[in-house]
Amino acid sequence: MDGLEAIALQDKVIEVLRSCYDPEIPVNIYELGLVYETKVETTGEVNIKMTLTAPNCPAAGSLPAEIQEKVKAVPGVASVKVDVVWDPPWDPSKMTDAARLQLGMF
Repeated sequence: MDGLEAIALQDKVIEVLRSCYDPEIPVNIYELGLVYETKVETTGEVNIKMTLTAPNCPAAGSLPAEIQEKVKAVPGVASVKVDVVWDPPWDPSKMTDAARLQLGMF
C-alpha cells in the first residue's frame, strides 16, 4: 500500500469511528472528541489513541473492543491497536460544533 492508499484507508477508518457511539451520549465518539489520534501505516496497521468521557465510564470495557472489531473489518486493515489514554483528560471543549449543536450546548 502506498501513501495515497493509506490516506484513503484512514478516511474509511474515520468513517467507521463515526459509527461508534458512547452509550450514554447520542453523539458518535469522533464528533465527541474522544478520538485523539488515528494513524494508518502503509502496512495496514491502524493505531488509535482515544479517551473516554470519564475513567469510570460504563463503556470502558466494551467501547475499545467495539472500535477494534469494527475497524478490523475495514478492507485493507491488517491490524488494529486501540490505546485508551487519560492525558489530556476529555472535556466538552473537545467536541465538534456539530456535536455541541446536536446536544443543544450552544
